[in-house]
Amino acid sequence: MSSLILQGVSYHYNGTKVIHDLDLTVGKDEIVCLLGASGCGKTTTLKAIAGLIEAKQGSIFIDGKLVSDEQSFVSPEHRNIGMMFQDYALFPHLTVANNIAFGLSNMSKAQKQQRVDEMLKLVHLIGCADRFPHQLSGGQQQRVAIARALAYKPSLLLLDEPFSNIDTQVRFELIADIRRIIKATQVSAVFVTHSKEEAFAFSDTLAIMHRGKIAQQGTPEQLFASPCSKEVAEFLGQGIYLSAEVLTATEYKTPFGLVESYVESKHNVSAGLIYVRPHQIELVADNQSDKFSKRATIISRRFIGSAYVYSLVIDEQEIEVAAQYGQSFENNDQVIIKIKPHTVNFFES
Repeated sequence: MSSLILQGVSYHYNGTKVIHDLDLTVGKDEIVCLLGASGCGKTTTLKAIAGLIEAKQGSIFIDGKLVSDEQSFVSPEHRNIGMMFQDYALFPHLTVANNIAFGLSNMSKAQKQQRVDEMLKLVHLIGCADRFPHQLSGGQQQRVAIARALAYKPSLLLLDEPFSNIDTQVRFELIADIRRIIKATQVSAVFVTHSKEEAFAFSDTLAIMHRGKIAQQGTPEQLFASPCSKEVAEFLGQGIYLSAEVLTATEYKTPFGLVESYVESKHNVSAGLIYVRPHQIELVADNQSDKFSKRATIISRRFIGSAYVYSLVIDEQEIEVAAQYGQSFENNDQVIIKIKPHTVNFFES
């Protein structure tokens, strides 16, 4: 059974559709990330799941129980969900232990203490029970927030941009730690972010949102390799479009030569566009021997320690491409462009 199901959910604000006909499924013990640009409806979807807003159409089920449709609405406190906010929302006048115990109203004092001790151990904060939030680092405050959200064993955990206030140097260490905690408690989670890097590191499944709907859902690897639309391809990473003629199921003719695909595809058209990412492009020194290869001019370069990153224009589109360490080009150098074999993303023009 799925932990969460949204069927045809819609919400309008001041006459504007924020989300419409949105379908989403979250499996047991699965972490799903709602990922998309600002204004695509991510936070509105999270609020509808939590019951903080009432969807105008569609149905929402949590652990098989209907919590929202056109005729019924279950309030947030009766949905058995945990929430972790961007600012953590810890009570500044309560100790760490009392913050974690805040939602455990149906337990005896001994049961509360046992559960708080379990959570402190899980989030690696043993010894911090009597501290106040202002005495903790940002990462420690986040661990208290996740402990409080999980303490009463919710059916579903909702996280709204929880890592945005964390210093970049420790962010991904913390992401790995919070993911470990969620997996250890075997709870399903829905996570909202606009950061692709956070989404790739934290989630099992990505649900890419575009204009109030789920454009595509799948693992990060699946979506990156096989986006279903230009919008998904472009959101998941920088690239350029090249005109392409379909020669076979794995071969495409482009202005930069033959491009081979690792995966066979069936196309209803003979020509279109392929979306090429920087790591799929190889820069080769122009030795004038190949008269037929298309060239590009280096606009600028920057050194990143292990390689140079070059900015250049290919087919009137600017892109940054990293070259192997030891391979160096200067500004205004002409280079030959070669497209490496890869899983080709082909779209109709």
